[in-house]
Amino acid sequence: MKTAKINVKDGDLLATLREFFRSILQLDDISAILVPQHLPMKNVVMPTLVTDPEQLNGADPLAPVFPMNAAKIVSRLTRKPMGGRGRVAVVLRPCEIRAFIELVKLKQGRTEEVVLVGIDCLGAYKNVDYTQIIEEQETDFTSRFYRNVLSGEKMADHGFDLNPACKACEHPVPNGADILIGLFGVDTNKNLLVQARTPKGEDLYRNLDLSDTQEPPERAEAVKSLIAKRTAYRDKMFAETTEVTNSVEKLNIYLANCINCYNCRVACPVCYCKECVFVTDVFNHEPIQYLRWANRKGVIKMPTDTVFYHITRLAHMSTACVGCGQCSNACPNSIPVMELFRTVSFRTQKAFEYEPGKSIKDEPPLSVFREDELSDVVGIGK
Repeated sequence: MKTAKINVKDGDLLATLREFFRSILQLDDISAILVPQHLPMKNVVMPTLVTDPEQLNGADPLAPVFPMNAAKIVSRLTRKPMGGRGRVAVVLRPCEIRAFIELVKLKQGRTEEVVLVGIDCLGAYKNVDYTQIIEEQETDFTSRFYRNVLSGEKMADHGFDLNPACKACEHPVPNGADILIGLFGVDTNKNLLVQARTPKGEDLYRNLDLSDTQEPPERAEAVKSLIAKRTAYRDKMFAETTEVTNSVEKLNIYLANCINCYNCRVACPVCYCKECVFVTDVFNHEPIQYLRWANRKGVIKMPTDTVFYHITRLAHMSTACVGCGQCSNACPNSIPVMELFRTVSFRTQKAFEYEPGKSIKDEPPLSVFREDELSDVVGIGK
């Protein structure tokens, strides 16, 4: 694994990152770079596909906002050959990389023409919270945010704390990246850490003419400490969510204000079906059916099928959930969907000894059969 340090000029981390992205985009075999960037028409940050190095002045991969999981964008860019125009570098959060790896395994994307550039993740606010914060803040809010986080200060701002999905994420380091940009355990006022973690990453590393160095010894301890803190928060979240959803009655209460908008399905990066069963005629009930259900109990909640919808999604997605939290971000009624999905998914993934997005070589659990798997359930060998 090749490791280098890049000097941070004048303590400006964002300017240094932008210059690094320019150097990548100027390579002969890189045709474009996908990177979060401030839009000129509004003070928001969205994924942008850039081909002109001079158009990277607004790149801001450290902005504490996560409007969408860009794995779906990378899936669209890579699902078919690009026509020999060169590779695309994509700058992603760790959960976006893990989601993209799952999509590749589900035949929804390809890795041949893409270079994954991952950055240590500092977390993000809920989308609605970030919008309110940024309206009241100076333009260099990102800089103040990352300095506070990396110095160990509280990440709450104006009464808003980080998204629970980020606080419960035990994968802050983009281990699946071809090129890793390290922040934890690094003096980011002076240096950035760059690592080539795959043969593809090493090719790009060599072309950038970086000077080899050693990873600072403080990095491993900083990452370990952060993961321990997030894991403790995660386990507490699991316990609290289990307590309020461990019966049908409690689950009905938990999901009571679901309106079947399906935003969580659309926002989920690994929910990829072209036609969801819930938007087919299977759930386009006849008017008389609603009256029959109402007559049976005297009253029914409308719309119907809300709990069934979430249970079905859990059955479909719990082995692939990467915990990015976009389902909760997209919910108009603030249902803690992420907490429920992560709680169930953690148990499902543990049962199958499967970690989504860890390796492209790991086959999705329900796509293979192993005789020695779950013998206590299927009874093989008894």
